[in-house]
Amino acid sequence: MTQETLFRLVEAFDAGTMTRLEYCEGEAKLVLERTVCAPAPVPAAMPAVPMAAAPAAPMPTAVPAPEAAAQPGACIKAPLVGTFYAASEPGKPAFVKVGDTVKKGSTVCIIEAMKMINEIPAPFDCVIEECPVEDGELVGFDDPLFIVREL
Repeated sequence: MTQETLFRLVEAFDAGTMTRLEYCEGEAKLVLERTVCAPAPVPAAMPAVPMAAAPAAPMPTAVPAPEAAAQPGACIKAPLVGTFYAASEPGKPAFVKVGDTVKKGSTVCIIEAMKMINEIPAPFDCVIEECPVEDGELVGFDDPLFIVREL
């Protein structure tokens, strides 16, 4: 499977409404799966996003603004497509673990995309309740990285 094929599949999966995609080519197998979080309220000040020519199902909403009320099952979502890493390097402790209280702006994980390391900050003060992503797993745009309880 070529890198171009991989990127096309991930892009199509992210743009679509399916929750699971399996693709096999020779010995290579790609499985993409989407975990759906409870929808978060969208701040009223956000501009409308133009829709494509064909109507599509609604996309998951963005992470709520810090001033929004606490939501059970709120998520910290992936801002880009890449590989999720819980720690800065193998053998090092994870940035956060279940039960940790995290301050806004603290690094919760990193995502490697195209050989670039991107630190992902907490968008609000919260408690980590669950991490549905495994270390080293490929994540798509807007995939939930952490299920949290806002403080």
